[in-house]
Amino acid sequence: MISQASRVLTRLGRNNELKRILTNSLNNCNKSSPSIIRSFSSKKQALEEKDKFEYTDKLEVQELKHYIPCYTIMNQEGVVSKPEQDPNFSKEEVIKMYTTMLTLNIMDSILYDVQRQGRISFYMTSFGEEAIHIGSAAALEMSDTIFAQYRETGVFMWRGFTINDIINQCCTNEHDLGKGRQMPMHFGSRKINLQTISSPLTTQLPQAVGSSYAQKLAGEKNCTIVYFGEGAASEGDFHAAMNFAAALSTPTIFFCRNNKWAISTPSKEQYKGDGIAGRGPNGYGMKTIRVDGNDIWAVYNVTKLARKIAVEEQRPVLIEAMTYRVGHHSTSDDSSRYRTVEEINAWKEGKNPISRLRNYMNHKGWWSDAQEKETIANARTTVRESLVTAEKQYKPSINEIFTDVYDKPTPNLIEQQRELIEHLKLYPDEYPLNQFADSKLILKD
Repeated sequence: MISQASRVLTRLGRNNELKRILTNSLNNCNKSSPSIIRSFSSKKQALEEKDKFEYTDKLEVQELKHYIPCYTIMNQEGVVSKPEQDPNFSKEEVIKMYTTMLTLNIMDSILYDVQRQGRISFYMTSFGEEAIHIGSAAALEMSDTIFAQYRETGVFMWRGFTINDIINQCCTNEHDLGKGRQMPMHFGSRKINLQTISSPLTTQLPQAVGSSYAQKLAGEKNCTIVYFGEGAASEGDFHAAMNFAAALSTPTIFFCRNNKWAISTPSKEQYKGDGIAGRGPNGYGMKTIRVDGNDIWAVYNVTKLARKIAVEEQRPVLIEAMTYRVGHHSTSDDSSRYRTVEEINAWKEGKNPISRLRNYMNHKGWWSDAQEKETIANARTTVRESLVTAEKQYKPSINEIFTDVYDKPTPNLIEQQRELIEHLKLYPDEYPLNQFADSKLILKD
């Protein structure tokens, strides 16, 4: 958000014409002159906008009549129904997609067990949703801004967030880009244009609209995509964000992962009507697509089209990806208490997105059992070695508690830092100070 706003201000600073327009707009707010804040017609607007509906003398209660269809092009056997809709990625690109999905799956399995061993405090798996991550991320440009929820690890990996980056963050060591300030799975990276994840549900949606509005004001040919679950769509921030995006015509992609469960609440108890997608066209006048979230090519095609609309038409798009959360909500959850093993296995075995892409590759002769075994073995080795290394690193410096809030530390922060250091000097044996970087140097001063 801050970086987007900074770009707008920088652009204004070096563009006298934009400055002139902004100044005129602020000084003549009652006129209908052009403005980068809002786009007014050069003609005087009518006092009353013409209704878009018809008047009728028939007393009828309106009900839902049509459901938005779910777009899919590749079945579980890896067969594409319409060859012209196959994205036709090269062999190397498809293998990269597949191995990223497979590596994510392996890493999730290992780090879930690692949390159970008490070596990290928290973890969230992405079992069953891997195609959403890779299919959508592949359709975006690196210059597009991403706001994630907490189950989009594959999106980060596709953009270049490494296994070391992920595990360092989960271990909250001195190499964690977040400096140990976030709970595990709350990643962020300026380098690959991914805003830091926040725990409070749905806060990222209004923020994403602000980001995309800044892109629009700056004249950038990019968009902002924001991911969220169907449970998050029950929050007020969802509606506020959708309304702002629609009213301001921002280049925002709202990407809903409908995985059927909001922790222990099934989707059938969360809403009525036509799911999340049904809210787009009639509720907010927003272009909307529903897609099979386990079909990587369908997800790619839909996201690519949504990006085209967002950037070229400067308007928001809603995507609802239908999938299933195969794993527990998090390591704090036991989903066996509220759903059956039969239900889980029906999706895990019958609609698995990884095996679907594997079947596609098999038809083309691009993959073998030997490659599968080698990839799995290499992924396990990489994750385990990274974990062992991460666990040996120091925690971030104690002084990092006081940095990055203000450009220059304020007097009260300086005083608090002094008090903390004095306290630690008085009671060094009460704290594991040897685990923190620079602790000896800090306490020596």
